[in-house]
Amino acid sequence: MFEKVLVANRGEIAVRIIRACKELNIRTVAVYSEVDANSMHVQMADEAICIGKAASSESYLRIDRIISAAEIADVDAIHPGYGFLSENSHFAEVCESCNIRFIGPSPRAMNALSDKAVSRALAKKAGVETPPGSEGTVDNEKDALANAKRIGYPVMIKAVAGGGGRGMRIAHNDISLVKGYHTARSEAEKCFGNSGVYIEKFIENPHHIEIQILGDNKGKIIHLGERDCSVQRRNQKLIEEAPSPLLEYKFKKLRDKIGKAAIRIAEAAHYTNAGTVEFIVDDQGNYYFLEVNKRIQVEHPVTEEVTGVDLVRAQLEIAMGEPLKYSQSDIQLKGHAIECRINAEDPFGDFRPSPGRIEMYYQPGGRGVRMDTHAYAGYTIPPTYDSMIGKLIVKGGDRRVAIDRMNRALNEFLITGIKTTISFQQAIMQDPNFRRGVYSTNFVEQLLGGARRELIEEKT
Repeated sequence: MFEKVLVANRGEIAVRIIRACKELNIRTVAVYSEVDANSMHVQMADEAICIGKAASSESYLRIDRIISAAEIADVDAIHPGYGFLSENSHFAEVCESCNIRFIGPSPRAMNALSDKAVSRALAKKAGVETPPGSEGTVDNEKDALANAKRIGYPVMIKAVAGGGGRGMRIAHNDISLVKGYHTARSEAEKCFGNSGVYIEKFIENPHHIEIQILGDNKGKIIHLGERDCSVQRRNQKLIEEAPSPLLEYKFKKLRDKIGKAAIRIAEAAHYTNAGTVEFIVDDQGNYYFLEVNKRIQVEHPVTEEVTGVDLVRAQLEIAMGEPLKYSQSDIQLKGHAIECRINAEDPFGDFRPSPGRIEMYYQPGGRGVRMDTHAYAGYTIPPTYDSMIGKLIVKGGDRRVAIDRMNRALNEFLITGIKTTISFQQAIMQDPNFRRGVYSTNFVEQLLGGARRELIEEKT
């Protein structure tokens, strides 16, 4: 049993981890940058240690400072949350060498899935289809053009490291390929310290489906069903739901196939703890492996709501050496859950961040409503980090009830002083195509560019 855990993150995920620890009677240590001194996770933790200036490169990405804080506080383990160092195998190895448990996959599993190109190769060995693409990274413009010609346009240029839609560009011809290749490499280097990119066929009107997995240290791995994350802007998710309307209403037999494919990939990597195996599914029901996210996901609450499994608690228990409490037959999807990421952004200004001080803050409540956040009235959203204010999650007996409940909850939500995505997400809940479950990853662009734009702007 852990006595004390350091949370190497900030924002709502740090709050989420601290709450899970408290329920297990585990003491917590928060680390924070100077700009986060008044953040909620700092106030909630049993101890708090400042690790540097606002820039993440001087705080949340500094392994030496986080390890020093862990040793000063004499912790048993470190939970990295998502983002920052959560998928850094070197960080996991350093924790291990310092006799500090890393609450996440083992360094071995991380290295087996070290980047997206390596993961593609492992998926192929596991017998799981991947989109046609380059063999490994593409190191120059000439090779990029040759691969695109072989695969056929449109193609996607993708960073091998990181996530969040960064380092990704779509190309429809040679000119856009050359421009996108250099832009993606530059963005990847800036965001992840790794400029490597690969090229794969871009699937038209794709559905982004991901499978939640859990693996213990005894070799047992299960999946907890799927999440549909197709409502995105610039390859960054806005709304997630479970189960997927595509699988629930159109390709129900696909659920078992994709779940088993995810487990085969996880088994091939000797995966432990929580992770997510991501796929794209086309309109004919063909599915292709994308990548493995080696951490807890932002959207994990929708899976928790429909399965009843506390994923963060499960992470802690697995890291403490406990076997999984669930078998695959125990996992049943009940009801429907939807999550809206509430961001400090201007959806009608190209989703530009809108940092600043929150003047009024009133979050919705009532039956089937959950809010995971670190924000409050008087809190200042800093320009330094991700613009997410929090996650609004609702559950209903079926998808229609869940949509109506989310619409009601969004209507209750009041945040002043900054711009947010609330009214835009409310418009999505009222969109007839979304309500029918007929949407793909280009849904947001179509909505913003279509006839309903004027209606949406009126709601802002």
